Amino acid sequence: MPNQKKYDVAVIGAGVFGAWTAWHVAKRGQRVALIEAYGPGHSRASSGGETRIIRMGYGADELYTRWSQNSLMQWKKFFAERSQTLFLETGVLWMAGDKDARLRETSATLKRCGVPFEELDRAALEIRYPQIGLAGIERGILEPRSGVLMARRAVAAVVEDAVRLGAVYRCAQVHGPAGRGCIQEVTTSDGQKIAAEQFVFACGPWLGKIFPEILGARIFPSRQEVFFFGIPAGDMRFAAPSLPTWLFQEDLVYGMPDIEGRGLKIAFDEHGEQVDPDTQSRIVTPAMTELGRKYVARRFPALKDAPIVETRVCQYENSSNGDFLIDQHPEMENVWFVGGGSGHGFKHGPAVGEHVAAQLLDGAPAEKRYSLETKATIQKRAVF
Repeated sequence: MPNQKKYDVAVIGAGVFGAWTAWHVAKRGQRVALIEAYGPGHSRASSGGETRIIRMGYGADELYTRWSQNSLMQWKKFFAERSQTLFLETGVLWMAGDKDARLRETSATLKRCGVPFEELDRAALEIRYPQIGLAGIERGILEPRSGVLMARRAVAAVVEDAVRLGAVYRCAQVHGPAGRGCIQEVTTSDGQKIAAEQFVFACGPWLGKIFPEILGARIFPSRQEVFFFGIPAGDMRFAAPSLPTWLFQEDLVYGMPDIEGRGLKIAFDEHGEQVDPDTQSRIVTPAMTELGRKYVARRFPALKDAPIVETRVCQYENSSNGDFLIDQHPEMENVWFVGGGSGHGFKHGPAVGEHVAAQLLDGAPAEKRYSLETKATIQKRAVF
């Protein structure tokens, strides 16, 4: 990357938000630099790992339902044009008990947005999904056209295509900029200068470390443990289409069917302890391992004694309420923050990139909910 070259946009961070931002900007003929400290979809990233859910249901929160619709359309088009099978239409099954207000809100929102879905009562759930333990469950919603994105490979594919469109990719660590007004360049850890008209920091859980004074108390990286339980040989009850991707609303637990032979995936959606994304332990704890075993025995009784065949520790990059952060730096007018994925952001990568590109290149209106001023220093989760 020659020092003298000046880019229209420099994107720092090649996770799903940064990759899609670079892709949308490059597609519009702009000179783009995409800089990543570890690599696209790397093992420490919130965009890392093999799989992520893409679902339309967000309760009454129509904003995210419509962004999910937009993103799914873009993901499918992107994969189809490259003959890649990185979206699996497993279906997504929501389940709830007596506290089903959110399911009822989801149903109403999906109807307004024209999303196909099916409502299932307890009897229908028992007939269709006998492998699921339904204690306390009274109702379900199935989104048949939703499913799973192959996360790590999908991010790598977007970065590769951004380069095909003219973006320059580099693996380097960028120091946080200093100053006021319009900055001219950023510096990498090896002393190189990267000059650009605008700078987008899409660094996920590293945002608080790069901008400690502004975001250090507004970005909350939390430790999230994930388990994969081995499926009995020849048993197809735990693979799609027999078992869709699933979410138990009141349990705050979600998972996926057996995909690529990795086993039944189970993850706890309740926020874990706050961590440093560089140094946190990536080894699951005995306490969470035991909790995972007990949960699987409860909800998938046939897997009561199944072995744990794989584990993963990642992190959510939470904002105070779960809304994204897409806004300008309050003192550096050509520096942008793009983050706050909050555990649900991966699916929205295409819509985020499109939105950021429109703001950078067209002066498109901002979404008030994504503004810095709405991000508090105390967590009160409102987006699920």
